[in-house]
Amino acid sequence: MGPRAAPLLPLLLALLGRSDPGRAEGCDLQPVTAEPPIALSYATSTVQRGCVSSSSLGSSHEVHVLSIEWSKVSAFPLKVFVTPRAGECSRPAVLVLLCARCAATVTSVCPDLLVRTDARLVLETVTSRGPEPPVTTSEGQLLAWARETYGGITSYSKVWDPRSVQLRLGEDASSPPDCIPREHFDAVLHLETEVFFHGVKSCSHRDAQSTKAAHIVHLQPEPSSSITNVNLSLTCPERAMSNQILILQSRVNLTWSLSINNCHIQFLVSGNYKLVSISPTPLHGEWLPDTEQGLVAKALEKNYSVIASYSAIPTSTRISLEIQEHEVVSRAPATPTPLAPTVNSPAHTLLHILEPWKCTDETMEIVIARSYLEPIIKDVVNITLRDINCQAEKNATHFMLKTPLSHCGTSLEGRGHANNELILNLATGAVFQSVRVAFQCKIPRELFLHLFPTAAFEAPQTELEVNKETFVQVSMRWEDHPADLQLKECWLVVPGREPVLLVQGGEACGAGVAVLEGPPSSHGRKIWRFRFTYAIPEGGRVPFSANLKCKAGLQNNTILEKVLEVTVKDGWRLTNNRGLGLAAVLGITFGAFLIGALLTAGLWYIYSHTRPISKLQPVSSTAPASESSSTNHSIGSTQSTPCSTSSMA
Repeated sequence: MGPRAAPLLPLLLALLGRSDPGRAEGCDLQPVTAEPPIALSYATSTVQRGCVSSSSLGSSHEVHVLSIEWSKVSAFPLKVFVTPRAGECSRPAVLVLLCARCAATVTSVCPDLLVRTDARLVLETVTSRGPEPPVTTSEGQLLAWARETYGGITSYSKVWDPRSVQLRLGEDASSPPDCIPREHFDAVLHLETEVFFHGVKSCSHRDAQSTKAAHIVHLQPEPSSSITNVNLSLTCPERAMSNQILILQSRVNLTWSLSINNCHIQFLVSGNYKLVSISPTPLHGEWLPDTEQGLVAKALEKNYSVIASYSAIPTSTRISLEIQEHEVVSRAPATPTPLAPTVNSPAHTLLHILEPWKCTDETMEIVIARSYLEPIIKDVVNITLRDINCQAEKNATHFMLKTPLSHCGTSLEGRGHANNELILNLATGAVFQSVRVAFQCKIPRELFLHLFPTAAFEAPQTELEVNKETFVQVSMRWEDHPADLQLKECWLVVPGREPVLLVQGGEACGAGVAVLEGPPSSHGRKIWRFRFTYAIPEGGRVPFSANLKCKAGLQNNTILEKVLEVTVKDGWRLTNNRGLGLAAVLGITFGAFLIGALLTAGLWYIYSHTRPISKLQPVSSTAPASESSSTNHSIGSTQSTPCSTSSMA
């Protein structure tokens, strides 16, 4: 790529919906050494080391050895659940649990389970407990002791930082004869554990002016994984906060099921997702970067300048996330309008997840499907914005509203955002309520191009009429340096012809083009206007379509481009400009001649059979001069219309 290509990268990424990794500069993720802002755990059947064997089949017990290691002391007691694999407790079993310096609970439905452990059992929920296992210095010594004591080993699992372990009893004759431990062993047949994640990273952008914080969970792709659904349980602090976002990145063919407890938080999800307590209908997510830098850049792009937590974990069927108080977030103001938990909280959460608002450089559009609201709010009478005169239209399926950004109480702030409130007016019996949901709509930083039929610049169209003045408006928002924005050039591109340069450097080019004075810039919005006339030489072919292409940007060659496809219309000639063709003309001429001949013969027959015989006169074989002259004049008149035929040729 040449030296001029680098400034185009942010534009290309924006047009493709991608985040610019360069935006992540200034926010370098570092491991969290203090108290983490979240408690994250996930379910997995992959253990640090493990093995299975059939060596216990010939002994009196099946034997399961579970060794627990901690990267940091857990504040939660370890929970161990022991269940039979086949649905019933077939034979006696032994659980050897090594968990030094930890508290644990062991629960089993099998009455003859023998537990030998060095852990402090909080609740005695097992019927028999044997002596503590011997103090061993290595994994080999532990397994050798188990073989000598019980005659064999059914399974061995070494687990790091578990929150809970579910052990399924049962032996498999197809297992190897000896239990030889392997790294990252898949113990899916007999064990599932929920482990704490301690690798949380965080950062704060060096130019951060906002206290809005992002939490990112990045599921690492596993080619052999068959997981298609992830259940995520989310819990937030008692004091509700609305200045946080949760970004969930995964494969696009994965569906998230979100269970939300006491959270007013926005979501950004790849793949599909559904809200378990609000609506079972799956919602479509959006494309998200699959790299650490890309996800950080996405959060910064959304104006979340604090990455409170970034967690890269394996793809799992079950994830638990508890958001703790974070010192940066806790200084942020609470939600301006407190929401009642019965009606307002689900509505607030749902609308901030759906984000049914969309902004352009001129308008705000809101479309809300009734099917999403009805499961939680069934009596919505109408929906308005902050200005109650701006009321949404409604039909059987949707509420819809479109308004200019300057209307309906919308406030425009820096960094290209528009703020307003959705007000849902409810009628439950004789009681009327209003649910107010504040929202922020991002105004895209892109070039907008519109065609208008008149100088009033109202009712944009995509039709270009030949030999008639057309009015063009180019606009964009750029909060950083709006005064430096320039309209670089505009072209009319017609297929099969040389492109026509209309405007260059803000100056008109060519005949029939005039640059007009646009309205003054406001809120970082720059507007350029010009008019031109698209003329086609006499006899030229009218194209079906054309492209209007404009470029604008800063003086440092930061270029944004927009292409508007228009249909071409000729008000004076047929739109297809093909004519009738020779065969059609000959056919019409012959048909007219045949009809005239038949009509003349019919009139002559009537005349010859109704007049008196005494008045019959011989008929001359030659026509009178006047008739011949008249006939010749008529043909000449028919043939003297080359304009009509040439216009269709």
